Amino acid sequence: MAWRWLLLCLLIATPLRAGEEVVAGLSQARVSITTDFKGSEILVFGAVKRSAPAPADPPLHVIVTVAGPTLPVTVRKKDLRFGIWVNAEAVEVDAAPSFYAISTTAPLDEILSQTEDLRHHISIGKAIRAVDTGAGADGAAPFTEALIRIRTADGLYQIRESTVTLSEDTLFRTGIALPANLTEGDYTTRIFLTRGRAVIDAYETRIGVQKVGLERWIYNLAQVRPLIYGLLSLAIAIAAGWGASTVFRYIRG
Repeated sequence: MAWRWLLLCLLIATPLRAGEEVVAGLSQARVSITTDFKGSEILVFGAVKRSAPAPADPPLHVIVTVAGPTLPVTVRKKDLRFGIWVNAEAVEVDAAPSFYAISTTAPLDEILSQTEDLRHHISIGKAIRAVDTGAGADGAAPFTEALIRIRTADGLYQIRESTVTLSEDTLFRTGIALPANLTEGDYTTRIFLTRGRAVIDAYETRIGVQKVGLERWIYNLAQVRPLIYGLLSLAIAIAAGWGASTVFRYIRG
């Protein structure tokens, strides 16, 4: 009989979580980086699919994240020694997204618990994995905070709270601004539905960011034929210098 009561409790408890699902789309699935690329904006939109009427409480919230390619980064701390600034302590950040943006319908700490954040790695701090390599008693936290601060100032890390528009607890939309200094690769877009600070459903898709045209040719040349790329760069520099000197002599003469 005990298993029957357990099954009944599970059936009663599941409609809130299983009855709401994300149906979403993007304004574009690919971003092309050209020589005049100055950034782009991705429109994320969608709806909440339900198998039963929406509960009135707790309220529904939406979290949208866009993460660029994850790459290792070494963060170093400089110290003044004998009048010279030198690299001292260092932390190897094993996995840090090159770009990370969060958009929400309300302040993040009000709609997402620490447990759910740890489980899904939603906040910027949880999306970064650092390994302590001699950072001293303070550990890796100050180095991770410094990385977040620097990339936030460069527009690579963004927290845009209360920028997701949710209509009638069903339709939602938001825009994610992509800066000009993007890293090439796949950008993972995740959408979370939360109630009572718990994630009840999630959706994931990808955006391809790739260099095209002259940018792609120069990138491939530098990666595949570095010697030719170096000689070509040197020839262009010599030609530019010679041309500038010729023009200068012509103006003076």
